[in-house]
Order: sequence, then C-alpha cells, then structure tokens
Amino acid sequence: MVMVGRLIADDPRAALTHARAARQRAGRIAVVRETAGIAAYHAGEWAEALSELRAARRMAGGPGLLAVMADCERGLGRPERAIELGRSDEARMLSGDDASELRIVVAGARMDMGQYDQAVVTLQTPDLEGDKTGSAPARLFYAYADALVAAGRVDDGVQWFLRSAAADVEGETDAEERVEELTGQ
Repeated sequence: MVMVGRLIADDPRAALTHARAARQRAGRIAVVRETAGIAAYHAGEWAEALSELRAARRMAGGPGLLAVMADCERGLGRPERAIELGRSDEARMLSGDDASELRIVVAGARMDMGQYDQAVVTLQTPDLEGDKTGSAPARLFYAYADALVAAGRVDDGVQWFLRSAAADVEGETDAEERVEELTGQ
C-alpha cells in the first residue's frame, strides 16, 4: 500500500498493480479495498473502482467516497446514476469539501446530459460566497464558471474563472487560460 501512495500521481497503472496485490493478500480490510478503488479510479478503471469502493463502504460504513463513486458512474456513461448518488440520504450527511466535491460531480453529470441550467443551480450554495482560497474553493469556482459558460452566460463565467484563478494558490486549474480563451486576451 505504501507503493500505491508513492506511485499514484506519476504512474497510476503501476499503483493499481500494487493495490491489486494488496487486495489479494488482505481483501477483507476496508482500507485495502478503498486504496484499490482509489488506485483503479486514477487508472481510469471505472467499473473496478466502483466495485472496490462499494466493498470498502460496506465494510467501513459512512458516506465517504460518494463523489468518487459518482464520478465512476459518469466514467461508465451513467450520469443519471451519479445524480441519484447526489440525491441519496448518504449525500445529505456530507458537509464541507466532501459535499462540495459531490456537487461538482453531480453538476458535471447534469452537463453530460445537456442540463446546463440545472448544473448551475446544483452548484449555487453558500460555499460560493466569500473570498476563499485553496484547492476546494478553486475547484468549486471553476466548476461553477464552466457551468455558467455552458449555459450561455459567458460574462458571468469569465468572472468566476477569475475568482477560481485567484483562489487557486496551488495552480491546479487552468482558469487563467480559460479566461484568455473566452476573452481573447
């Protein structure tokens, strides 16, 4: 499992190989199954990731990992299932960054289905208020901007891409490039 952590960012396929080996040796331990699920997710193995994450949740309980599971459903071409996960009782138990991440995935599922205005509404929460910085606010602002642009509200989208760029102290998004793309500057 140590090797999974070391490799996941640079070589997700190799990380998945190590995670599968750990699962074969200790498949009845929730954290092993969760690690295998996360490794499969990073390697783009959506069905395997979903299966492993479901197993981990059955073993450990709790509402965690819903956003990753919903994103796996999107990866499998089932955005309606991602939306169902976002409406679940477990989803209502989430708060903070976990809830925000699930909203981002559900909004993406709405966009997959061409429901751009609903995607915008999905992301309209108090988390959009204030001048927050960091990865989670930057990702939320970016998703909101993207949904606004998809809904035809380009000027509003540009403003939110600018907010995303200001919040993105780690340089995780391409918000600045999106602003340039949309404004021609």
